[in-house]
Amino acid sequence: MKETDFAKHLTDFLSKYLPGQRNLSMNTIVSYRDTFKLFLIFCETEKKKKAMHLNLEYISRELVVDYLSWVENKRDCCISTRNQRLAALRSFFHYVSTTTPDALLVCQKIFNIPMKKDTKQVMSYFSPEGLHLLLNQPDTTTKQGRREHALLVLLYDSAARVQELADLCVRNIRFETPATVILHGKGRKTRIVPLSSKTASIIKNYLDEKGLLNNTAFLDFPMFSNSRKSKLTRAGINYILRKHVESARKINESLIPKKVSPHCLRHSKAVHLLRSGVALIYIRDFLGHTSVTTTEIYAKVDTEEKRNALENAYEIPSQEAIPDWEADKGLMAWLTNLCQ
Repeated sequence: MKETDFAKHLTDFLSKYLPGQRNLSMNTIVSYRDTFKLFLIFCETEKKKKAMHLNLEYISRELVVDYLSWVENKRDCCISTRNQRLAALRSFFHYVSTTTPDALLVCQKIFNIPMKKDTKQVMSYFSPEGLHLLLNQPDTTTKQGRREHALLVLLYDSAARVQELADLCVRNIRFETPATVILHGKGRKTRIVPLSSKTASIIKNYLDEKGLLNNTAFLDFPMFSNSRKSKLTRAGINYILRKHVESARKINESLIPKKVSPHCLRHSKAVHLLRSGVALIYIRDFLGHTSVTTTEIYAKVDTEEKRNALENAYEIPSQEAIPDWEADKGLMAWLTNLCQ
């Protein structure tokens, strides 16, 4: 079969340009790869164009816009996911424009597709009572329940991103006082996060039960694995969380946020740290944020909640009940003398 220019460019983009020239992490490259997997599925199912026969000449701005609409509407993805797919396509066509000047015009048209404006989402996080309810859901009398309990406890206490938790190995945790865990974050950034003694004890008992602390050969073994002994995926962690969220919601729906994801536990830890009096600059380092500006969202959320609580705690007086200070001669005299 004759090679197509699209196939060649895509192969070079994913296997040479991104890891070689851009030096992107494997997780980022996988995200780019998934964008094009979906794009090829879209072309085959919606446009009846086989991936093997796809070439640059066939691709247009209109095709890319249709693909983005398909991602959002047919696959029921959120706007941020749509924008993420567009960012990957933009990067690819920017690369194509530098290697194939003949395709410069169509590359410019695709590059100029605007990001879709997204509505600002309300941050979801657990109250201490809601978190306690959630962590009580796994059945710790069973081996699987103890694994899921350890996973949820560590996800909250370390404020790890879901991929950071999935990538954890046995060697990443230190049980000597003070207990810590090493998290490998976005952009290959690594941070050391302290753990509470209770969390460290739960994780140590879990790893002891699996026999992963008795042999140095197990140091690179995934901390949380599935039945096939391979590390849990993001989807697997999401499944475990959703299962126990639904169980907790049946007990007391008012304590469980409407939208819950692994990131919700990260938000919860940040808000709880802030309310405990921890300075934003330390929370920034704890979460692995590049700038404290990103961390300030938690201060805004906490301030807004306090304001709402104060407003609800006191009845706002009616206009008739507000004193008429203009009729207060003593107050008027004091204000007049103040400026003299």
